[in-house]
Amino acid sequence: LESHGYRPLTRRDGKDGMTTIREDRPDLILLDIMMPGDGGVKMYRRLKGDPALTDIPVIMLSAVTAASFRHFLTMLNAQQAQPVPEPDHYLEKPVDHDQLIQLVRDTIG
Repeated sequence: LESHGYRPLTRRDGKDGMTTIREDRPDLILLDIMMPGDGGVKMYRRLKGDPALTDIPVIMLSAVTAASFRHFLTMLNAQQAQPVPEPDHYLEKPVDHDQLIQLVRDTIG
């Protein structure tokens, strides 16, 4: 990302990630589902449930297949009064570098 002019901020877990997002208000979030602590799904739910953050685009990255994630999200939403929307994009690992850069460009310009 840096070699393409972007300034990535990385965090190890959802708690640190949410703190950084609230402080720095990024243009885009690349979010892995599998991470320490609360994990990416819980962090994603917090993001989309926070009116101040919900408009930040999210590209999910994971070794979990897109179909499995969508199924999980459907099951999660069945129990929620306020459904969680699908992420803007979902990439399965290993991620193709060119595809990721193009998605970032397409998403934030």
